[in-house]
Amino acid sequence: MNRTVLGLGGTVVALAAVTGLATLWAPGEAAQSSGGATKPAYKPVERTTLVCPQPSTSDVAETTYTAVTPKGGPGKKGSASLRPAALVDPEQQGSGAGEGGKDSKGDKDSKGDKDSKGGKNGDSGAGGEQQDGGAAGKPFLPLSTPGTPVTDDTSDPKAPALTGTADGPFAPGWTVQQTTTIGAGAGRGLHGTSCTAPDTSFWFPGASTAADRQDYVHLTNPDSDSAVVDLELYGKDGKLKSGQGSGEGITVPAHSTVPVLLSTLTAEPVTNVTLHVTARSGRVGAQVHASDTELGGDWLPPAAAPTPGVVLPGIPKDATSVRLAVFAPGGHDADLKVKLAGRSGLISPAGHETLHVKAGMVTTVDLKDLTRGEAGSLVLSPAEGGGKAPGIVAAARVLRGKGGKQESAFVPATAAVRKQATAADNGSSGSTLSLTAPEAGATVRVTASAGSGGGSPKSTTVTVKGRTTKAFTPPGPSGGKGTYAVTVEHLSGGPVYAARMLEREQSGLPAFTIQTLPDDGSTVAVPGSSQDLSVLNDD
Repeated sequence: MNRTVLGLGGTVVALAAVTGLATLWAPGEAAQSSGGATKPAYKPVERTTLVCPQPSTSDVAETTYTAVTPKGGPGKKGSASLRPAALVDPEQQGSGAGEGGKDSKGDKDSKGDKDSKGGKNGDSGAGGEQQDGGAAGKPFLPLSTPGTPVTDDTSDPKAPALTGTADGPFAPGWTVQQTTTIGAGAGRGLHGTSCTAPDTSFWFPGASTAADRQDYVHLTNPDSDSAVVDLELYGKDGKLKSGQGSGEGITVPAHSTVPVLLSTLTAEPVTNVTLHVTARSGRVGAQVHASDTELGGDWLPPAAAPTPGVVLPGIPKDATSVRLAVFAPGGHDADLKVKLAGRSGLISPAGHETLHVKAGMVTTVDLKDLTRGEAGSLVLSPAEGGGKAPGIVAAARVLRGKGGKQESAFVPATAAVRKQATAADNGSSGSTLSLTAPEAGATVRVTASAGSGGGSPKSTTVTVKGRTTKAFTPPGPSGGKGTYAVTVEHLSGGPVYAARMLEREQSGLPAFTIQTLPDDGSTVAVPGSSQDLSVLNDD
């Protein structure tokens, strides 16, 4: 008789890595069972999947990609790289037109251009021919050493969406940033986004189908089986009527991307909408690209999952306009307190101290220049005496500049940094890190990686006072050259929320982009057990 012991920890880690699950319950919540299970331990993930949307179709766009794993996980063998996804015309899926319009190539004709360049190294992988079951050609942005960023760039308007995986020591905290500069025309300015993990549900408050906006949701499938996706749009009066396309049953083939123009999904233009993306089968990565004829544009990442209270970190000190959009997806209205966590503490915006959000309807409020020269973060919490608080999702559109020199970016509500979060593509100037502790004070470690051109990491310990936001230029590597990553590690104290702003002046335009930094899911909770989990094998 052989006695085989089941490795529960390894089983859970493997399951979490495959499904993209970061934790099995809320952080800090101990496992509870009748068998007296012990408090969970956190183990490094063994596999990470990321999706990067198609950067731009503009002929005057230049995109830089930066990839990094902040520090190695266990084991010596592993890899991290991306490969191109095929572009599929959503008209073939019974939906709105693709970002390239009616001339967008379908699945058969858009499997890559053999002459497309994958960045400055030619055939390095951002271009290349797509074949069944995945991408051909060299891997794009392969990592050779944890802690050292790699970069590449492209000006090809046919640059594809990217999907990829990291495993072994490269998996915990693998981060990829794409930053695009558009020199002229609609959407001119700086567009940036962190590549995201695939999932089955996404919320995008702050989207628009107005005549002056072109918002596309990019649906990218990293897996070997097709995914089927539903898109729902909500306005100030509830769910919107369908337009040219219904948004239902959109098929996203394996290793492919489908861009859908949101304005084709509504019967008439609506300025403020909330988009809900649901995968009824499979999983996808989803991000919204917003392009404004007058106000530039940026990527709108998905907001954090609905919770009664949310934090929107990283609103710049020189914001000239902040428009907040809030949506309560459940069946109950939400009454909220609105606060700005600044350098000195929490304050209430004059005239907007509270906010009533009707269930299933989008509520927007113009907070104007509420920061008034002091960087801060919006903190929305349930109003007292409101009964059981429903979950909400929220995002803010932020403007900088004045007159014809205005540029826009988005700040969605984000999750706290439980263990660590990383922002790639930082330079010697033009980068601001914002840390918010909306409750008790907290201590974090901020580490600059080695530069892509050399150097060594450099760390500093930062204390954030409770109910405040601390905004500062992050440290750079010692003797480093090129771009570098910044990793925020939560050491002690209350919850911390983080965001990073990149800014580059562009012919007098204050071009900028903001990336919120939720926890990177580099570890997964593995429950302990006081039970004997062995099984008997009779041979």
